[in-house]
Amino acid sequence: MSASDNTAPQDHGEDHQEGGHSSFRSLMIGFVLSVILTVIPFYIVMGDVLDNRILAVAIVFALGATQMIVHIFYFLNVNSRVEEGWMAMALTFTVLLVVIVMAGSMWVMFHLEENMMPAQEQIDRIQSQP
Repeated sequence: MSASDNTAPQDHGEDHQEGGHSSFRSLMIGFVLSVILTVIPFYIVMGDVLDNRILAVAIVFALGATQMIVHIFYFLNVNSRVEEGWMAMALTFTVLLVVIVMAGSMWVMFHLEENMMPAQEQIDRIQSQP
């Protein structure tokens, strides 16, 4: 058998993710998606394009969650084929934890006003009462 009879498949820049390695094309797709998913919420918040703040917050959080998925898939190479699905199970657990943390943070932020110290007007009103 000579050296020219080598029939092993070779990687010549093709787009596949075996063994946890990303191709340049895959990394560029992830980069472009990350930039788009960063620019849209930035425009929504800084441009004040939505009057409904709850809708704006929901859109920003949804795009943030989508960006996390893009990072995990394109940059960390976590998918259902890697390590017989263990990475996918770890990803599912991570997503569950992120949802719990995000929901808890939103609950705290929306109810923070009720738990804050009284405003100066309320203090003045209380002090002026006989």
